[in-house]
Amino acid sequence: MTDKRMLALSNEILRGVVGSTAHGTAIEGQDDRDEMGVCMEPPEYVCGLSLFEHYIYRDKPEGVRSGPGDLDLTIYSLRKFCRLAAQGNPSVLVLLWLPEHIIKTELGRGLLDIREAFVSREAGWRFLGYLTGQKKSLTGERNQKVNRPELVEKYGYDTKFAMHALRLGFEGIEYLTQRRLTLPVAEPNLSTLRAVRAGKLSLAETLALIESTEIELRALVERCLIAADTDTINKFMVQASYSHWDRAREMDGVG
Repeated sequence: MTDKRMLALSNEILRGVVGSTAHGTAIEGQDDRDEMGVCMEPPEYVCGLSLFEHYIYRDKPEGVRSGPGDLDLTIYSLRKFCRLAAQGNPSVLVLLWLPEHIIKTELGRGLLDIREAFVSREAGWRFLGYLTGQKKSLTGERNQKVNRPELVEKYGYDTKFAMHALRLGFEGIEYLTQRRLTLPVAEPNLSTLRAVRAGKLSLAETLALIESTEIELRALVERCLIAADTDTINKFMVQASYSHWDRAREMDGVG
């Protein structure tokens, strides 16, 4: 069985720093380093019985919260990445809109060239769904999965969690209206997010902002008729796979 780490790293076509650093909301010395990548699968993982969807590496053991400077790396197979992006997964979409990348091969550039094909109403629903879920956690309507007791003790609520909820609203609105994501988040929204994270706004003030963006985003989603361009996505995936496999055969000296 092929080692997942070796498979991912030797076939990687795109990688970048995501998370708070990408959004521009990280605080120096307080955040971990989130990286995301995409790799090509060998033929047996596409046409055969073998399965590879992602490789995950964390400096901290599973179940232990990452600390400042810790690396959290996820490398998706091209098929899983494109499936998640076409479904509008907000976290995955970030990789397509970074201003710069750590790794960007010719196929990686090709994936970036079709990034607008992933814009869809479904993405709007995903942004809205995550925003609404996090808002309910903040108001106590459901159990909060992310809890930073040090922030709750200092500010009365998890300001980082609240900031991410508001960010999802800002970015969802931009994604549906501009068909793009600006990274880092553009002003004046970035200053607002930083103010929330720094505890400069009360919970009531922050919830008012979140609810305002939630209303605006919901209205946009309900009017949106955009669907992901699956023909363009499929065409790229097939051509990229053939190109990658041909190059691998050449390097192995197979005619």
